[in-house]
Amino acid sequence: MKRRLSLIAALVVLGSLVHRDSFSAEITAERSSKGVVVKIDGKLFTEYLVQSGNKPILWPIMGPTGKPMTRDYPMVKRRGEAHDHPHHRSLWFAHGDVNHMNFWDEPAFGKAVTTKHVKFVKVASGQPAIIVTQNNWLGKDGKRVCEDERTLRFGTDDDARWIDFDITIKATDGPVTFGDTKEGTFAVRVAHTLSVDAKKGGKIVNSEQKVDAAAWAQRAPWVDYHGPIDGKTVGIAIFNHPTSFRYPTYWHVRTYGLFSANPFGVTEFTGGKQKNGAYTIPAGKNMNLRYRVFLHRGDEQEGKVAEAFTAYSQEVR
Repeated sequence: MKRRLSLIAALVVLGSLVHRDSFSAEITAERSSKGVVVKIDGKLFTEYLVQSGNKPILWPIMGPTGKPMTRDYPMVKRRGEAHDHPHHRSLWFAHGDVNHMNFWDEPAFGKAVTTKHVKFVKVASGQPAIIVTQNNWLGKDGKRVCEDERTLRFGTDDDARWIDFDITIKATDGPVTFGDTKEGTFAVRVAHTLSVDAKKGGKIVNSEQKVDAAAWAQRAPWVDYHGPIDGKTVGIAIFNHPTSFRYPTYWHVRTYGLFSANPFGVTEFTGGKQKNGAYTIPAGKNMNLRYRVFLHRGDEQEGKVAEAFTAYSQEVR
């Protein structure tokens, strides 16, 4: 009986994966004056902006219902949104301590450190559409601290959309240390109505079944943040690939809407019980981080988040 149930479960997952592989949609990636616009069947999915504040970001990000799933502030002020943390720009990658420089915050005064877009290595439409960029991390003096190459892949089926974000940090100008701080690293600021604190039904749940505030500072392969947008339940999950540095990552995920994977902030996440969060990339070497942002209908059960993670975790590039 157990063997039969296992076989049925395997066939269900396989059927879901075959369905997703056979789904056909036109995904285009086209240069714009601000970066690259990504569309699904002619409708906006997202735009890669080469500079917003002190870094590149993705904004807006339209979910499977066609509604934006990340906060608009500070790019645009919307009534009903919290206007806090102006450095929380939709979807971004940054860290609060890189060779003792804070790339996470955006100071109100003075010259900030920046992640500067250098060039597009590749922009291609297809299933998936692909954007590859090269970026320099610059100190306040304009000198390069390190370089990154990030590859973004955009996919969809009739139930979900996803963005793969693979980043290689290159210690091009000497050793690079990512310090032990909770302020980082691969992050999303969810739409206000998704947040738990909005009290509209928003919920955080991770792969270990830790819920809401209990998911903060936990290590897990994935976390899901779901709730209502325009009357329909939708969710954003972030997956951490098993080949990513220090998998499974810690999560700096908050009930007010910040949603961040951070493998470095070990001291703060463990209450001082561990103090080995900082990591130095030797000169001339690289560090690789891999994530998928999975945008789905329903909660984590309806959206088949666990099954989608399993499929992602088995991908080899």
